[in-house]
Amino acid sequence: MNINTVIKHIENSQTELVNHNIYNNIKTIDDLKLFMENHIFAVWDFMSLLKGLQVNLTCTTNPWTPVENTEAARFINEIVLEEETDEIKEHHVTSHFELYLESMKEIGADTSIIDEFINKIKGSNNYRKTIEDFDIDDNLKSFMNFTFDIIESNEAHKIAAAFTFGRENVIPDMFIEIVKGLNKENSSIADKFVFYLERHIELDGDDHGPIALRMIENLCGDDKKKWEDVKMNGLKFIAANQRSIYMTVASYKNLTAAKLMIVRKLEKVKTIGTFLKDGNGYKVTAPEGFVAIKSGQATKLVDRLEFSVANFTTDKNWDTK
Repeated sequence: MNINTVIKHIENSQTELVNHNIYNNIKTIDDLKLFMENHIFAVWDFMSLLKGLQVNLTCTTNPWTPVENTEAARFINEIVLEEETDEIKEHHVTSHFELYLESMKEIGADTSIIDEFINKIKGSNNYRKTIEDFDIDDNLKSFMNFTFDIIESNEAHKIAAAFTFGRENVIPDMFIEIVKGLNKENSSIADKFVFYLERHIELDGDDHGPIALRMIENLCGDDKKKWEDVKMNGLKFIAANQRSIYMTVASYKNLTAAKLMIVRKLEKVKTIGTFLKDGNGYKVTAPEGFVAIKSGQATKLVDRLEFSVANFTTDKNWDTK
């Protein structure tokens, strides 16, 4: 078995991932916000996968000692350099995770959840428990736990397989599909996100992808067992990519649809009128939302579109004294 055999074996699975219908559903800025608020966790755990490889292939502790495979060490260090400290423009160096966060902020996506998660990870001595206890979708937890299962195997060829075939070798085609899905108006609003995608398409397609494939060849050599591991781990990671991220976004879309059904039913209750002040007096408007209280616990049901229109278009006349 060799690298071409593995690529041929997993080709159909990679094609299914690239052609997944989730990319066709990212058409509006709200769709993009939803995708990014969930996908950011995959961006974070990609960095952990990257560092897991570096820990296994290079010396990252003191005192320093030479590593067995200097060529593989060179491969991973080249990738880390640009993923962790990319010079995206003159005098501006950043990690791709932080670039993604900047992209989220540009379009108004909520970064508070990932910010809270990172702060908890920083202060944790048990990151697995932190992931388990954190209030996010179970599909995201499953995706991250699968990644860390591979990292904790401490078998460089298995980590490299997940990294290469689940991420680096497939990301350019996936991101091209996302860019295609964004119409011209939305892509101009999300300049930084489009730049992030195009930067990954450039690096992963031209540099990181080929380097990662050479790293696989270097790590497996003539070991048949390692080549079999690489093939199986590549397939497993592609399946995890496809299932977990899609199910997370689909779950949120279904919850949003269910919430709006309830809101629309409640709007038909006419016992209390709702109004907004404008330049001509007051106008009748739909409620911004409702609050349900049970046993002292409040649950908000908000029509985000109505809320945003009211919040950003109504004259506040705030007293700044």
